[in-house]
Amino acid sequence: MNVLNPYQESMRYIENARNTLKYAGRDGKFFVDEKYVKTACGTAYSGMLKALDFLFEIKKVPKKKGRKSIDYYQNNLSKLDKKLLNFLNSGYTILHLDGYYSGYKKIAVIEQGFDDAISIISALKPFSKNGMK
Repeated sequence: MNVLNPYQESMRYIENARNTLKYAGRDGKFFVDEKYVKTACGTAYSGMLKALDFLFEIKKVPKKKGRKSIDYYQNNLSKLDKKLLNFLNSGYTILHLDGYYSGYKKIAVIEQGFDDAISIISALKPFSKNGMK
């Protein structure tokens, strides 16, 4: 792992995604601009997968050659931590399928997806000087 702090590196994706959501605008309980919601959800989902890659490296999970599928993450995480698996499944559905692909714009749902991603990223704190620099 060539990153000094995996937790902070993964959280950087979340912060970038939150900054992108600011451009989406709000109208009641929904974001206005689908383009920014899709971009933000894709970035947050990438941060979640980045965190899992770091965690798998720390836990010595065998790397897969080529592109990794959601099945790779689900299968390996099911052996490590069932609670994190629940966050992965929820985050995958909300951020990747609903937010990124479908452009779902309900604020509360998208925020839940971000919370799921942060829950996974938080698992890196013990391996990252508790999240500090």
